[in-house]
Amino acid sequence: MQKLYVVMVGLPARGKSTLAKRICAGLCEEGFPTKIFNNGELRRSLLGPTSTPADFYDPANEEPRLAREYIAKRNMDRARGWLAQEGMVAILDATNASSARRKLITNTLTDYPILFVECVNEDHILQQICIERKTTLPEFEGYSKEDALASFMERIRYYESIYEPLSSEKYWLKVDSTANKILEEHALDGSPYYSVVRQTLVDFKAHRLFLARHGQTEYNVEARIGGDPHLTAKGQAQAEALAASLKNEPLDWVFTSTRIRSHETAAPVLRDRPNVQTLAIPEFDELWAGDCEGMRYAEISEKMPEVTRLRNADKFNYCYPNGESYAMLSDRVKRGLRRVLFLAGDKPLLIIGHQAINRVLISLFLRYRDADVPYIFIPQSEYYFMSMSIRRKLFERIPYSAKK
Repeated sequence: MQKLYVVMVGLPARGKSTLAKRICAGLCEEGFPTKIFNNGELRRSLLGPTSTPADFYDPANEEPRLAREYIAKRNMDRARGWLAQEGMVAILDATNASSARRKLITNTLTDYPILFVECVNEDHILQQICIERKTTLPEFEGYSKEDALASFMERIRYYESIYEPLSSEKYWLKVDSTANKILEEHALDGSPYYSVVRQTLVDFKAHRLFLARHGQTEYNVEARIGGDPHLTAKGQAQAEALAASLKNEPLDWVFTSTRIRSHETAAPVLRDRPNVQTLAIPEFDELWAGDCEGMRYAEISEKMPEVTRLRNADKFNYCYPNGESYAMLSDRVKRGLRRVLFLAGDKPLLIIGHQAINRVLISLFLRYRDADVPYIFIPQSEYYFMSMSIRRKLFERIPYSAKK
């Protein structure tokens, strides 16, 4: 079987390494031995802190330019050596920002086809998070946070000055790295790897995802809609039970909505996890009921019978007056899910959402019909566990008292 080079392309902090790891995992899962060759890792091992200052990336600075070219060539040699032995796919993970660098790759690696994958990330929130992550790398040890950020931003500007999108390359994919979306492609027809790479880029993938609803609130007791209430005593007990059930589960990320009840449910989980990363995601805020916010369902039926009648007729598409519908909610929940999966990568994560939010999230993994989404059962005493890859789909609902 013919082998393949996959060459990542894109500005720094655009998700190249995240996608490279995803592609590698997908190909390995399908039985194709794949390995990543990262220019940055090789640079740091060979040059150490001398390659950290921003002017090392100035295209007009000749000596560092030659050093970067040497590292690129050495990594290509390593990739070619891997394919000459047991490897099937070699992934070159670097910016490869200029057409000149990509021509060097094309002219050097002539033994097997090359598939270029350009990563675009226009999600400015994720861009900022990715940039801040970069400033915590060991190469910025000794820098203040502000100096590390300024240096890395200057590095990005140098790359922007030479950046040229893919155009004349033979085989390529342009992908929105945070939206699981192929923007353009020049397909590598007939390749068994191409379909796997493509599917890996567009699929939702979660290695270990836990999904819970917040604990009981006064609004739940009173059958009121929305609002921003605190947990009841029972809700606090449910939050403690959730934490106890997840006690032995490794978690790298905990995502909440911006609502108080979501934060209060997360608190016991986070209490003994000082190293867990947390982030409140506005896209996971409960469905906005507009003029009906804070009202009881019985009150709506009595005072606004037309709302009840129309919503019962088509609960997925009906929009509360000055509020949202499930159809509208679905778009923002998808955006939020892509963000959290991008940030977490292959690390275990917990999302603490709301009834409507969790219904939509579950429907994205299990592909419910739209009409059925508003009726998915979302208890407050159980959580969901999901593990999704190309070949394996595992979905469980687990009572808080159960042990995994």
